[in-house]
Amino acid sequence: MSRVSLSSGAGPSAKLQKGTHVKQEKAEGKGKQKARVEEEDEDADADADGDEEPLDEGVSYACGEDRDAEDEVDDVEDEGGSSRGAKRKRVNEKGDSRPGDGGKPKERFKTLPRDVDGYIPGSIVRIRLKNFVTYDFVEFSVGPYLNMILGPNGTGKSSIACAICLGLNFPPSVLGRAADLNSFVKNGTDEGYIEIELKGRKGEGNLVIRRLLSATSKGSSFRLNGNHASGKEIANKMGELNVQVGNLCSFLPQDKVSEFAQMSPQDLLKETQRAAGDERLSAWHETLIHDGKDLKTLLQSIKEESEQLRQMQERNEGIERDVQRYKERKSIEAMIALLEVLIPVERYREMRLKFIEVKKRQRKLHEKVKKLKAKNEPAHNLLKKLDADHKEHDKTREDIKKTTVAKFNKMKAKWTASEKLETDADELTSRLDRLKKEEKDRVKRIKGLEIDVDKTKEELAKLSEVKPEKHEDLVAEARQINLERADVVARKGDVDDKLRVNIDERAKSNVQLNVAQTDLKKLDDVDNRKLRSLQVWDRDCHDAVLWLRNNKGLFKMEVFEPPVLSLTVSDGRFVNAVEGCLSSFQLRTFVCQCQEDSDVFNYHINDNGALGRKVRVATWFRPQQQLPPQPLSREEMAMLGFDGYVLDYVECPEGMRFWLQRELNFHRTPVALNPNIDVNQAMNLVARPETGGGASFINGTTVNNVTRSRYGRRAVGNITRDLQPARNLANVTIDPEVKRRIDEKIASHQQELMNHDRERADLDAELNAILEEDKVFVKRLENVKARRDKLKKFQDVRVKVESKLLRFEDNLARLRRQPSADAERVRVKRDLFNITQKRIQIAKEYTGLARSVIAEQTEATRIGIRYLQIAANRAALQELCNKKDEKYQTALADFNKMDEEFRAIKIESKAALEESREVMNAADPELREQYNEIEAARTKYEKDVTAAEENGMTPPSAAGVDLRTLDELQAALETQRANLDLNLNTNPGVVEQYEKRKRDIEQLEKTIEEKQAKAEKLESKIKNARDQWQPALEKLVTSIGQKFSTSFDRIGCAGEIRISPHEDYEKWAIDILVKFRDTEKLQLLTGQRQSGGERSLTTILYLLSLTEEARAPFSLVDEINQGMDQRAERSVHNSMVQVTCKEDSAQYFLITPKLLPDLMYHDRMKILCVNNGEWLPEERDIGNMMSMIDGFVAARKKRPS
Repeated sequence: MSRVSLSSGAGPSAKLQKGTHVKQEKAEGKGKQKARVEEEDEDADADADGDEEPLDEGVSYACGEDRDAEDEVDDVEDEGGSSRGAKRKRVNEKGDSRPGDGGKPKERFKTLPRDVDGYIPGSIVRIRLKNFVTYDFVEFSVGPYLNMILGPNGTGKSSIACAICLGLNFPPSVLGRAADLNSFVKNGTDEGYIEIELKGRKGEGNLVIRRLLSATSKGSSFRLNGNHASGKEIANKMGELNVQVGNLCSFLPQDKVSEFAQMSPQDLLKETQRAAGDERLSAWHETLIHDGKDLKTLLQSIKEESEQLRQMQERNEGIERDVQRYKERKSIEAMIALLEVLIPVERYREMRLKFIEVKKRQRKLHEKVKKLKAKNEPAHNLLKKLDADHKEHDKTREDIKKTTVAKFNKMKAKWTASEKLETDADELTSRLDRLKKEEKDRVKRIKGLEIDVDKTKEELAKLSEVKPEKHEDLVAEARQINLERADVVARKGDVDDKLRVNIDERAKSNVQLNVAQTDLKKLDDVDNRKLRSLQVWDRDCHDAVLWLRNNKGLFKMEVFEPPVLSLTVSDGRFVNAVEGCLSSFQLRTFVCQCQEDSDVFNYHINDNGALGRKVRVATWFRPQQQLPPQPLSREEMAMLGFDGYVLDYVECPEGMRFWLQRELNFHRTPVALNPNIDVNQAMNLVARPETGGGASFINGTTVNNVTRSRYGRRAVGNITRDLQPARNLANVTIDPEVKRRIDEKIASHQQELMNHDRERADLDAELNAILEEDKVFVKRLENVKARRDKLKKFQDVRVKVESKLLRFEDNLARLRRQPSADAERVRVKRDLFNITQKRIQIAKEYTGLARSVIAEQTEATRIGIRYLQIAANRAALQELCNKKDEKYQTALADFNKMDEEFRAIKIESKAALEESREVMNAADPELREQYNEIEAARTKYEKDVTAAEENGMTPPSAAGVDLRTLDELQAALETQRANLDLNLNTNPGVVEQYEKRKRDIEQLEKTIEEKQAKAEKLESKIKNARDQWQPALEKLVTSIGQKFSTSFDRIGCAGEIRISPHEDYEKWAIDILVKFRDTEKLQLLTGQRQSGGERSLTTILYLLSLTEEARAPFSLVDEINQGMDQRAERSVHNSMVQVTCKEDSAQYFLITPKLLPDLMYHDRMKILCVNNGEWLPEERDIGNMMSMIDGFVAARKKRPS
C-alpha cells in the first residue's frame, strides 16, 4: 500500500528527507534593489547587440522590466553560484536592441475572490482515494499555494493527477493513459472511489465530489455533498468555478508533456486564452473567426454579384440607344394612332356642319317648289288625263303589234318546216341512186370471204396432222426431277440461311468494333476529356460550349470557349502558376472580340434560354486599349532568378491574349520555379511607380501581390498566399478502367470478325459443292422447259388459225343476212310520198295565217292614228303648261340640284360617322380615354364660347384645347409618319430584354445593398471584437512574454513569445521561439526540432509565465523536469517557488520524482511525500518534515566551529 506523509515549512529554513538543504528568500527590499540593478545590466546588454531575427508585429519584451523579477533569488550568487548564466540576445525588427516598457503596472485578471483561509473558490482542499490505481486508501489535504508531490517512481504520484482529472468529471483522454474508467480501479478489487473536496465560494460551504468506480463497468456515478448527482451537474459546477483540467496550459499530466510542444501555434493561442487573461478572449476570438468567415464569404458573393451587375449594366448601356429609339417610335406611333382617331372625328364634325347648312337650303327650295306647283295644279291635272289616255292607246297598239308579230313568227316556222321537208325529199332521191352501187359491192365482198374461209380451213387441216407431246407428261416429268432435286435444294437453303446469319452477325460485330474504336479515340482526345471534365464541373457552361459550336454562324467574329478548354500550358512545370492566376469564375468565362457578339451570346444564352432552361454564363468583352508596361525587363528577371512571365507558358487563340493581359495581367506576372529568390528586391522592383506601382509575382508555391500605397509615405506592401495544385488545366487523365473495358471490347469484336470470316469460308466451300451437284438437275429442267415452250408455241399458232376462220365465217354470214336493194327502194319511195303530203298541209295553214294578219294590220292602223291625235293634244297642253311653269321649273331645278347635293353630303356624313365609330370601337381603352379628354375639353370650350356670344361677353381662352382643323390634323399626321419613317424599327425583343434586365439589375442592386449593409454590420462587429480582443491578447502575450524571456535569461538561453497574425482569424497563433546555444538563432518550438529536455524546459517556463495571468483556481504539472540539466532544473524550481508562492497566486501542483540539494523554500509551500510500502510506522514523528529539519539544525549547532 502506498501512503502520503505531509510536512509544511514553518521557519527560516527546513530540512528535507535525505539531508536536502533549501534556502529561504532574503528580505523583500533587498530583492527589489537587486532586481533593479539586474534590469539595468540586462538593458545594457540588449543594447549592445542587434544580429538576431526580427520580431513579428514589432513586439519587444524587456527581460528586466517584469515587476515579478523583484522576487528573484539573490542568495545563490552569495553562495558563489549564479543561476543566470550568459543571456541570449534578442533584437527587434530593425536590428536594434529593444527598449523596455515604461514599467506601468498591468491590470491582472484575477481568479474568484480568495477566502480568509487562503483558498480560492474551485481550488482543492482535500483528496481521498480508495482502491484507485496503486492506492488501497489514502486521504490528504493540500495547501492553497504550491504543492510539491515527491516520491520515487511507481509510488503513485501521477495517480494523484489522474484522480484530480477523473474525480472532477474530465475524460480519461485528458491523461493520455487508459481510455476506460474501470482501468483505474486497483487490480484485485471490485470497486473504488475518488473523493475531492473543492473550496466553495466565499461565504458558502465547500463542494465534496465523490466519483464511484467499478472494475466490471465502464460507467460511474457521482455524489455531490452526499447527494446523487449527474455528470452534467458536476461539469456545470466545474464551469462555474473555471476549473480547466482539459487545458494543457492549466493541467499537464506526465503523458501529455510532449503534446504541449506538438500543439499547433493556433491551438496554443486558443488554450492560452482559455487559461489566462480576460475571460472574454475566447468569446471574442470565436466571434472574429465565425464572423470573419461569414464576411469573407459575403464579400466574395458581393464581388461576384457586382461583376455580374457590371456586365448587366454594360449590356443595357449597349442597347440603351436602341431602347430610346424604340420608345420614341412608340411615342410617334401613339401620336399617329391618336391622329388617326381625331381625323375621322374631325372629318365627321366638318361634314356634319356642312350637312346642316345644305339641309337648310334644301328645305327652303322645297317649300318654294311646293307653292308654284299648287298654282299650276288644274292644267297639270288635264295633262295627267291626256298622259293616261296616251299610255292606254299606246298599250293597245303594242298588244296588236305583239299579236301580229306572233302570227308572222308562225308563218315563218311553217315556211322553215316546208323547206326542211324539201331537203329530206332531195336526200331520199339521192338514196335511190346509191342503192344500185351498194348492191354490186356486197356481192363482190361475199365472194372474197368465201375464198378466205376455204384457205383457212386447209391451213387448219395441215395443223391437225401434227401430233405434239402432252402437257401433262411434261409437267409430270418436271415434278419428278424436282422431287429428285429436293434434297439438294434443301441443303442449299440451309447453307443460304447460314450465310445470311453469318453476314448479319459479321456486320453487327463490325459496327460494334467501329463504335468501340470511336470511343477509344474520343477517350484519347484531350478536348473530349476536358469537355467531359467540364460537364461534371459546370453543366451550364458545358452546354453553352456545345451550343456555341453549333451556332458559330450567328457571330461576326470568333467567340472563344472558356480558358478551361481553350487554354493550354506549354510547360507542365508552370501549370500550377498559370491556374493560380485564374479564378474558377474566369476559367469558365466566354471571351468575345466585339460588343455585337457579346450581346448576341447573352441574348440567346443568358436572356432567352437557348439551352432550354434559365442559366447564367459569364462573358467578357472590352475594347482594345493600351496595356500597362511589364514591371521587370528580361535582364532584371534573369538577375532575380525568374523564369519568365506567366504569358510565356500558355498557348491560346490570338484573340484571347488581350483578355489574359487586360483582365488577368499575365504579361505582368513573373514566375520562378525556384522559391528562394530575393523577395524583398523583387518587391522593390515591381513596385516602381514608372512600371505601374505594383504587380504580382510567383516564387515556388507562393503568390506575392505587391502594392504601393497611394497616400503618405507610399509604402510598399505584400500580401502572400499559397499556390494550390492545378486541377482544371492539368491534363485530364484517362480512366484506366474505362480504357481497359474498351480495349476488351475491341479485342472481342475483332475475334468475332475472324470467327465469322472462317465460318464464311467453310459455308462458301459447302455451297460450291452443292451447286456442282445441282447442275445436273438444272440441265434436265432446262430441257423440259424448252419442250414445254415448243408445245406452247404450237398451241398458240393453232388457236390463232381457228380464231381467224371464225372471224371470216362471221363476216360472210353477216353480209348474206343483209336485205336486198329492191326492198330498200320500195321503202324510200314510200317516204317520198309521205313528205309530199306534209308539204301540202303546211301550205294550207300558211295561207290561213296570211289572211288573219291582213285584218289585224287594218285595226292597228286605226288605233295608231288615234294615238297620234292624243299625243298632239298632249304636246300642245304640255307647251302651255311649260309656259306657265317656267318659274316652277327653275325653282324645281334649283331644288333638284340642291337635293342631289343634300343626298350626297348625307351619304358622306353617314360614311364619316360610321368611320369615326369604327375607329373609336377599334381604339384601345387608353387611346379612347385620351380622345374623350380632348373631346370633353373642346365641347366645354364651344359651350363657353356660345354662352359668351349670347351674353355679349368676352370669349374664353382656347389654351389647352385642340381646335385643329381637318387639314391641320392631316398635316400633323403626315409629319408624324415622316418622323416614323426616319426612326429605324427596333426589335421589341431587345426592349423586353432591356426592361427585364433592368428589373434584374434593380433586384441585384437591392441584393448587393442588403449584403453590403450586412457586411458593414459584420465589419463593425468584427472591428468592435478586434478592438477589444487584440489589445487584450497583446497585453496578455506581452505579460507572458516578458516573464518567459526573463526566465530564459536566467539560465543563459533566449526565448520569446510572439503573436503571429493572419488575415484569417482562425489562423492567428502564438509562436514560442527559443535558442539554447550561442551559435543558433531563435527557432520555433516544435515536437521534433528541440530535444526532450529543451521541450520540457520551454513548456514549464511558458506555463510559469502564464501562471500570474491564469484564471483557473489550480494548475498541475507532472514530472516536467525530465531531461533537464541541474542548472535549468534549479532555475525552474526557484522561479516556480517565486511565482506560485506569492500572496495572490493560485493553487499549483508540482509532481516530481527527484530533488536537487539547496533548493529555494517558501513558507507558503506544502510538500507531500509519497512513501512505498503496505504500512507506515506507528511513530507519528517519523517522516515529519519539520522534525527532520529541527534535527538537522540541532546537529549542525553541535558541530565544533
